[in-house]
Amino acid sequence: MKKTNFFSIPLFFLFLFASIFFSACQAPAASESSSPEKTSELTTEKDNGVYTDPSTLPNTMASWWFKRNENHEIPEVQNEIDLTKYDAWYAKTDITDGEKPVFLTFDCGYENGYTPGILDVLKKHKAPAAFFVCKHFIEDQPDLIKRMKEEGHVVGNHTSNHICMPENDERTIREEIADNANYMKEATGYEMDPFFRPPKGEYSERTLQITKNMGYTTVFWSLAYPDYDVNNQPGADYVIERFDKYIHPGAIPLIHNISESNAQALDTVLTNLEKEGYSFQSLYNLSQAKNS
Repeated sequence: MKKTNFFSIPLFFLFLFASIFFSACQAPAASESSSPEKTSELTTEKDNGVYTDPSTLPNTMASWWFKRNENHEIPEVQNEIDLTKYDAWYAKTDITDGEKPVFLTFDCGYENGYTPGILDVLKKHKAPAAFFVCKHFIEDQPDLIKRMKEEGHVVGNHTSNHICMPENDERTIREEIADNANYMKEATGYEMDPFFRPPKGEYSERTLQITKNMGYTTVFWSLAYPDYDVNNQPGADYVIERFDKYIHPGAIPLIHNISESNAQALDTVLTNLEKEGYSFQSLYNLSQAKNS
């Protein structure tokens, strides 16, 4: 059999071989060309497909305020920032005539012995509530967190360490919120609900956008009173009188779980509200977006 001389192969095939070899060397590996772009651990979700960079927004710190009225109407509140742009609420404003919903919310930095009794009262009145918790509360009271979830309550985010939002950079804010939620899942087996309360009511447009980007609804309040100082409690009668005087349809009361006065007054407060035709609703009924 006659041996084929390499140099006798037509030049056409030599050019074809060279072209294929050159293309293979230059083409990117399949794994590189088809894999998605790497993202950081602080990946931000897009709002309706459009990402808003929080760093482009003002970071002027504001502290939540409202002006009471005795007409049982939604109070006047800050008007520096349009909350509707950031899925932030202080009351349910889109209610029809005759509706009288109330959204009970509790801030929980630590346990002072009153939360089990508060849960007993809420169960008695079949009243769903929201508890905004910090990491210390979860660490100290995982069984109470489980009970809250098992009895149909919202457990929302209050940051891990009760930080001032506008004073911190975006990474710190995201870590404070994400770490708190992740720890709750680890310690209790329950997911944290997508509702956020800024510590001390301190916020800015930048921080509202950060929490919105993370998928949280920010919840302020339309009724509050000085109940947070455990050494200077106002008394049960004072709490009852505050609710009687300033409650309104769509209200979001801010209640501290560490207050002895709140613990003593809560049953009467809820009984009086029921007599006035108010209904207790979950925060999931606050925003249609969350309820859809």
